[in-house]
Amino acid sequence: MSLTAQTYWAEYAWLDGQVVPDVVIVVATDGRIKAVRPGSPAQHPAGSVTLRGLTVPGLANAHSHAFHRALRGIVQAGASARPTGGAAPDSFWTWRTLMYEVADRLTPDSYFDLARAVYAEMAMAGITCVGEFHYLHHAPGGSRYANPNAMGEALIAAATEAGIRITLLDTCYLSSGFGAEPNQHQLRFSDGTADAWAERVSALKGDGNTRIGAAIHSVRAVPVDQLATVSGWAEGQAAPLHLHLSEQTAENDACVEAHGFTPTRLLADHGVLGPRTTAVHATHLTPGDIRLLGQSATGVCMCPTTERDLADGIGPAAQLHQAGSPLSLGSDSHAVIDILEEARAMELDERLHTRTRGHWTAAQLLRAATADGHAALGWGADTGRIEVGALADLTTIALDSVRTAGPPPRLGAETAIFAATSADVRHTVVGGRHVVRDGAHQLVPRVPEALTEAIAALHA
Repeated sequence: MSLTAQTYWAEYAWLDGQVVPDVVIVVATDGRIKAVRPGSPAQHPAGSVTLRGLTVPGLANAHSHAFHRALRGIVQAGASARPTGGAAPDSFWTWRTLMYEVADRLTPDSYFDLARAVYAEMAMAGITCVGEFHYLHHAPGGSRYANPNAMGEALIAAATEAGIRITLLDTCYLSSGFGAEPNQHQLRFSDGTADAWAERVSALKGDGNTRIGAAIHSVRAVPVDQLATVSGWAEGQAAPLHLHLSEQTAENDACVEAHGFTPTRLLADHGVLGPRTTAVHATHLTPGDIRLLGQSATGVCMCPTTERDLADGIGPAAQLHQAGSPLSLGSDSHAVIDILEEARAMELDERLHTRTRGHWTAAQLLRAATADGHAALGWGADTGRIEVGALADLTTIALDSVRTAGPPPRLGAETAIFAATSADVRHTVVGGRHVVRDGAHQLVPRVPEALTEAIAALHA
């Protein structure tokens, strides 16, 4: 992405699991790191850009539904106003009704406007790559746009303009439940068959900023006889494959009733699990499910802020980690966009659940937020580390804000994970390009106003 060579001087950088002071990072014209020189003097090279704070590999947001950002705050009004007696309790399923209403209003143009602002917000939160779990393919009612990939291409263009990378996880979504046709809202999600989905998604093209992946929305949304088409497409393209898994107990119950197996067992029996696959949420699993995921090295993307916002529950992240599943993190419905909070929440939620502390070190949580997230999105060989040859995707977190001041710099990782928030992200560099400088986005002006305008247009 960078057109000219650039040199950065990091006050502190996270190198090989250690906080190292005074690090010069030289970026070549191809956007990759050409040199890393630790211990460079504070009188850093002339013309270099100063990154004051702790510089870590760029943060990866492994699970996003960009249009859900339009629900922030709005869906809380109904939940907080609901009486304690009489009416049915608010849940994921009532939230989903409001989500459909927003989805019905989106067009390629309005989706571009919203996603551009959302991805700019992500850049300001230190996110350099997003995994967009994209199922909003067609016009309301299911009619096709002249360009069948107009909505997906709007997302790709939005990420490019916001200065971050994207893995577009084009999602197969064919039914509203086991054996049920799509409802009126879901018609725009469906291609009719997995073969039709594969034909459409094959027309999408990646580039230096974009990778194309696949997704199975869930076992309830893709009939069992069509799972292999989606997983086979991903395997043939050497592309990542993501899926929602056991987010709700109702989904588990329906799967057992329809097939006699849990969703995890069903996916395992149909060859969907494996190192290229990432299960999202994985909240309600049996011990056997955990073993299947771990033994197959299937990744799991935890989204703690969404899981608690929707009252979904606390997933068995520690058990999955111990079983062998790499863990990544996502902001999902964007109740907040803060990967540092997602990392912190994974540990703190586990503490609440078990009443013990110390399930992950700060270094392990930072890896989930960076290297393992990029790997889940198909960028693992290229980024997620500050090393020669890697893409120069960097995030700098302030160590002198009201939240982070006090601890010694050698505890920078602990400070970043357990004290910092997205508001403490000072710089974001993508491919050597300084996208966020001193907290200000360099490519999208007035990001709060852009968000306000794009969301207001959907609620007008």
